[in-house]
Amino acid sequence: MLPPRLLRRVAATSAPRFGRSRGVSSTLAALQHPPTQVTTLPNGLRVASQATADETVTVGVWIDAGSRFETKESNGTAHFLEHMAFKGTKRRNRIALETEIENMGAHLNAYTSREQTVYYAKCFKEDLRQGVDILADILQNSTLDQASLDFERGVILREMEEVEKTIEEVIFDRLHLTAFHDSPLGYTILGPVENIQFITRRQLQEYIRQNYTADRMVVAAAGPVEHGEFVRHAEELFGGVPQRRANGPKRQPQEKPDFCGAELLYKTDEPGASAHFAIGYEGVPWTHPDSLTFMTIQSIIGSYRRGEGLIPAELSGNRLVNSIARNLDPGTTESFHAFNTCYKDTGLFGFCAQCDETALPRLVDELLYGVSSMAHSVTDEEVERGKRSLKSVLFGSLDSTTAIAEDIGRQLLVYGRRIPISELLVRLDAIDATEVRRVVRERLCDKDIAITALGPVGGLAPLAELRKRTVPHRL
Repeated sequence: MLPPRLLRRVAATSAPRFGRSRGVSSTLAALQHPPTQVTTLPNGLRVASQATADETVTVGVWIDAGSRFETKESNGTAHFLEHMAFKGTKRRNRIALETEIENMGAHLNAYTSREQTVYYAKCFKEDLRQGVDILADILQNSTLDQASLDFERGVILREMEEVEKTIEEVIFDRLHLTAFHDSPLGYTILGPVENIQFITRRQLQEYIRQNYTADRMVVAAAGPVEHGEFVRHAEELFGGVPQRRANGPKRQPQEKPDFCGAELLYKTDEPGASAHFAIGYEGVPWTHPDSLTFMTIQSIIGSYRRGEGLIPAELSGNRLVNSIARNLDPGTTESFHAFNTCYKDTGLFGFCAQCDETALPRLVDELLYGVSSMAHSVTDEEVERGKRSLKSVLFGSLDSTTAIAEDIGRQLLVYGRRIPISELLVRLDAIDATEVRRVVRERLCDKDIAITALGPVGGLAPLAELRKRTVPHRL
C-alpha cells in the first residue's frame, strides 16, 4: 500500500514532464496485463498462475528457505539439497529422470539464494501435469543416497573453485560477511569447504523437515495454463506436503541482523592488477515504503563500463558517469555499478567498482559523493530518467514464461501477493526529486558503511575517514 505522503502526491501531481507517451503506453500495457490467480490448498500451499499466449509453460516451486536459515554448522545445506534433487527418487532413478525430461523436450533447473530455493521446469503445455509430477516427486521422494551425496561433494567443491575465480561474486559475498557478520545473512550460499566435506544425509533430511513445509511453498506457473486444472494437479501431487506442526521441528526465528560499519580488505601487490571494491549501506526490506525509491536511486546512479555505450562518458546524461570521466584520468576506471538487494527485514544498497590502483582514492570519493549529493541536488529530470530505466528493467524482463513464473513465486513469498503492474506504475509515478532527496538524506547520508576490497588497495582511506565522506558535501 502507498504511504500517505505518496498518495497525496499522486492526487496532486499531473503526468510527468518527461516521457509522457511512454507513461501512457506503460499504463495501457498494465491494463491489458492478465491477472494472476491464486488458490490456497487445505495444507496451506499456495498455487498461482498467469495465462499467456505461448506454446510452452514454466512451472516451479518457490520455497521460503535459503542459506539464511542455516546454522554455522549446517551452512551449505540448502544449496547441497538443490544438487541432490536431480539424483533420483523412489519412483525415478537419475537415468530415468533425465531420460523422461529429455523425451519431453523439457528443461529442469534449480537455484538457491540467501532467502529462497527454487525448482522449476519448462515444458510444452500438454505436459503440464507431468512437469508438476516431476517437481512433486523430487521434492517429496528424493532418495538422498550416500553414493550421490559423496559424488556431489566433489561437484560442489569444483563449483566453489569456479566461484572464487569470479571476482564480483567474491566481493559481494565478502560484503555480506562484512555487513552482517554476526548473522546467517552473512554466510555464503555454497557454505565453507569443511561443511561440504562433512554434510550428512541426516542434516539434509532435517533441513527438509524444518523448511520444506506447505506454508512456506508457492507452486507457480505461467503460460497457456487453465488455473482450475493446474490447482487440481497441484492438490493431487502436493496435497501431501506437511503443514508446519506446533510439535514438529521448528525453524529458528530470524532476528533482524545488525548492520555493521566495518571493512574487510584483501591486499595484494600483483603487478598490473586492478583494484576491486564494494561499499554497502544498510538498505530496506522488500515491504518497506521506501523500497521502490531505493530501486529508483540505484537506477539513477546506474552503471558504467569502459569502452561500452554509444555516448562518450564525458557527454553522458548520467551525472556520476560524467563526473568520473571529467575528474579521473582517462582509462583508469574500468567499471562501476550500483546494486540494491532486499531481504525480509533489511537490505543492502551500494556500489561495486574496478579501477587502476592510482584511481582508487578518487573513484571512491566520486562514488560516495555521487550518492550523498542526491540529498540536495538530484533533479526531476534525473529522477524521471531513472524511473524510465527502472520501468524498462521491471516490465521489459517479463518477456518469457520463466520470468513471469519467477516474478509470481518471488512476490508471493516476499509480499504475500502479486503486485499488479498498474499499482506498481502508480507507486513509481509518485516518486519525484523531493522523495529521492528525503530517502537519501534519511538513510544514506552520515551513515555507517561496510567496505570490502581486493587487490592493490593500499591507497584506500581508513574506514573512519570514508565514513565522514557520507555527508552530502565534499570534504
